[in-house]
Amino acid sequence: MPQINVTIDGKLYRMACGAGEEAHLTGLAESFGTRIGEMRQSFGEIGDMRLQVMAALTIADELAEMRTRFAALEAETAALRKTAEAAERSRAEDAARAADGIGRAAERIGKLADSLGGSGVGKGGVAREVG
Repeated sequence: MPQINVTIDGKLYRMACGAGEEAHLTGLAESFGTRIGEMRQSFGEIGDMRLQVMAALTIADELAEMRTRFAALEAETAALRKTAEAAERSRAEDAARAADGIGRAAERIGKLADSLGGSGVGKGGVAREVG
């Protein structure tokens, strides 16, 4: 398991991580260090441990908010999928009804044409020569 050195708030820490995760862990440590530095500027010297705990709680709060937003987006996506599926079913039913209506109309037109007989239109709506 690879080990790297990261610096957080001016202090060096040796950390283990999965293979290939070194850059990611380094980035996380830099982000955490930046957060602590910003809090130090806002609150002054209130102790390293306290600043680290405050930074961790701030990040945990952001994570909780993101989880809540993600859950709401998942619920919205599920509702939109249901709406889209219902619309697709309705569209398919409408298309089937239209095709059925067109088929019945074609049959009636064919029967009407057959009943007219000598009008120049033969069986099935095919034109024929009238002599």
